[in-house]
Amino acid sequence: MSEEILINVTPQETRIAYVENGVLQEINIERSRSRGIVGNIYQGRVSRVLPGMEAAFVDIGLERAAFLHVSDIELKPEEKETGVETRPRMIYDLLRTGQNLIVQVIKDPLGTKGARLTTEITIPSRYLVYLPNGRNIGVSSRIEDPVQRDRLKDILAEFMAESIERVGENEIGGFILRTAAEGATAEALRQDYDFLLRLWASVQERQSQTNGVGLIFEDLPIALRTLRDVLGRYVEKIRIDSRETYHRAIQFAQEMVPDILPILEHYPGERPLFDMHNIEQEIVNAMERRVPLKSGGYIIIDQTEAMTTIDVNTGGFVGSKNLEETIFKTNLEAASTIARQLRLRNLGGIIILDFIDMIEPDHRLAVQETLKRALEADHARTKVCEVSGLGLVEMTRKRTRESLEHILCTVCPTCSGRGTVKTAETVCYEIFREVTREARQYHAKQMLVIASSSVIDRLREEDSTSLAELQEFIGVPLRLQADVHYLPEQYDIVLM
Repeated sequence: MSEEILINVTPQETRIAYVENGVLQEINIERSRSRGIVGNIYQGRVSRVLPGMEAAFVDIGLERAAFLHVSDIELKPEEKETGVETRPRMIYDLLRTGQNLIVQVIKDPLGTKGARLTTEITIPSRYLVYLPNGRNIGVSSRIEDPVQRDRLKDILAEFMAESIERVGENEIGGFILRTAAEGATAEALRQDYDFLLRLWASVQERQSQTNGVGLIFEDLPIALRTLRDVLGRYVEKIRIDSRETYHRAIQFAQEMVPDILPILEHYPGERPLFDMHNIEQEIVNAMERRVPLKSGGYIIIDQTEAMTTIDVNTGGFVGSKNLEETIFKTNLEAASTIARQLRLRNLGGIIILDFIDMIEPDHRLAVQETLKRALEADHARTKVCEVSGLGLVEMTRKRTRESLEHILCTVCPTCSGRGTVKTAETVCYEIFREVTREARQYHAKQMLVIASSSVIDRLREEDSTSLAELQEFIGVPLRLQADVHYLPEQYDIVLM
């Protein structure tokens, strides 16, 4: 599998495209006016404690208060060491209104919800993740070689022992060795180790200078975060179409991730980078409800605030053997397509998959396994449940930022997000009822009805007889006026 990362930069936004074997798999967008805040560290102040929800709202200086659940409040060192808590943790035992604390954002604000916070601070670098409030050394589970795991832990333990002897145990914290650390030299680990300690010292200094609430550490911009996190992936090329960003990337890579220097490339071409790889069209396609399958079937994706539903249909695929085989092949193809679409559209939360009903148990199992294998490439954590009694597959996908649709789109002003609008006939009958109400309440010499062209045309044609009967009933003449600026459901009745 070959993977390329394409970075398109403009003054307004940066877009990161992950392309595998020539096919777009994921798109990340960060706009200069609304940068994501996941990873940022703030000094916050508890504005409200909610015992009924075992949570608190924390003011971190944003428009909406952020949310901190009791499960995201870090355990005390003695609780971590024993692994046992003396009694259930209650929010009112841990926080009080007006209390200041350091928090880190783990979820961007989504819709009407504020950001989600944790007090368990983590700061990643090339090989390590620093835990300022920790004490232990952890190793990524993806480093499977026990000899390698022990070697890395021994190196880090030596560094920490030197630091503890110099400044004391409580000043050091804990570390996690990332997957990229496998095979790293002691010198490289030392550079990361010293860098993280210096960085945390600067965060503490900034906190001491912050009187109220506010930002005390900002994560890297999306282009540099991408470079930092690229190690361990099978990336053949990273192309950047901005010369300025490319030079910043080279400088960052030299200091932090020199291994990726050979695959960094500046794209100076006249033709836009995303056009070269058909990324723009893929983004347009990702806005559609209907996703065609190569076999002739299709899936329908509907995103709501509560959950996302995905329906699988055979469409024009008739198969060559029998109905069960046709359904099975459609579902298999749909399973792989769904996994890609979830990643591409960044759909999270609860997701309900309605595959076409299958009679054979082996077919159901094969479709479920295909889905799970396809989801293995997804960086977001997913959980897939067994097929329910109604033939549905329930799954969840961790959501840390807005979906692609929410970033690029807004609620339709015509339908207000319903996805449908009232017919001209329905609006005409609403007008009839409103005219009747107005005539009973007020004594008007004449009424003017202003509405969209489609509604006015219907009043003048199909409903002209009903309109004449209404005028005779209320005893008030009605004038009609079409306005091109009126939406299909919009109308006004003016008394004259």
